[in-house]
Amino acid sequence: MSSGYIIAHVDVTNPAQYEDYKKWSSEAIRMHGAEVCVRGGQVQVLEGDWSPARVVVLKFPSFEAAKAFSASPEYEKARASRQGAAVMRMIAVEGL
Repeated sequence: MSSGYIIAHVDVTNPAQYEDYKKWSSEAIRMHGAEVCVRGGQVQVLEGDWSPARVVVLKFPSFEAAKAFSASPEYEKARASRQGAAVMRMIAVEGL
């Protein structure tokens, strides 16, 4: 079975409020058994004009599990806490 990944590009606009999102999203990640591959850290654009301030990559047991995480009540609580604190771009990707 293929793994599923969530890749997020985040522009944090309110760092203090974003701390609440990090707390609730960490709990949702733990509850859904995801592996955190990338969460923050240095970013350097190598090609193109992409300029994410923060990148997150989560690995799930399957593509379906990644999509289920995004739609879960646990992540919805995190999403609600992020309102006004960041601009989020997130995709689910089927992978190895």
